[in-house]
Amino acid sequence: MTPTILVVEDEPAIQELVVINLEHAGFEVVRAVSAEEAETAIRAVLPDLIVLDWMLPGRSGVSLARELRGDERTREVPIIMLTARVHEEDKVQGLDAGADDYITKPFSPRELLARVRAVLRRRAPHLASEAVTVGDLELNPATHRVLAAGQPVDLGPTEFRLLHFLMTHTERVHTRAQLLDEVWGDHVFIEERTVDVHIRRLRAALEASGHHQRIETVRGTGYRFRGA
Repeated sequence: MTPTILVVEDEPAIQELVVINLEHAGFEVVRAVSAEEAETAIRAVLPDLIVLDWMLPGRSGVSLARELRGDERTREVPIIMLTARVHEEDKVQGLDAGADDYITKPFSPRELLARVRAVLRRRAPHLASEAVTVGDLELNPATHRVLAAGQPVDLGPTEFRLLHFLMTHTERVHTRAQLLDEVWGDHVFIEERTVDVHIRRLRAALEASGHHQRIETVRGTGYRFRGA
């Protein structure tokens, strides 16, 4: 699953710098130049992370961050505040508004990418593009390969995303609705029972290695991936 990052920045040169570097790093990027454009973009597709400029035309990024944190749909979306404000009280204000991190201008593209990856590792580990291992089951998002005891496992793209999410959230029970939001995206409207179909396919692909037993059905609730 390629993470989608919303970049909210009204200075064309800075926006282009941020977007080019994020795209070169493999992220999908959506642009906005104001809080209003950002809200429209978020209504269309919920991003996996937001890079948000403090000073925007008409309405500040801090105000938008507070609004996003107060909305159940966007409450958990990571936010990195990008600003020319360098004083400690400004940083505190940005973090208090709900930002997960704070980068001051001027900044290096390498620092920005490092911060983006660090925030994704903390808030959404299934999007950080790092290999994950459970027992002798290994999934590598960069190569899009799954190995069980060193043997390749053939998965379709949806089953791959589903396994990636489950392996990065072991021992937690997820409802079908939650899995739809996390794996398919909250902008996709399909039946919750679709999850059952892909769970069956995933179990079938893992059966030869015995890892299908890690996917537990929690009656009346959803599914759990056993880590131990």
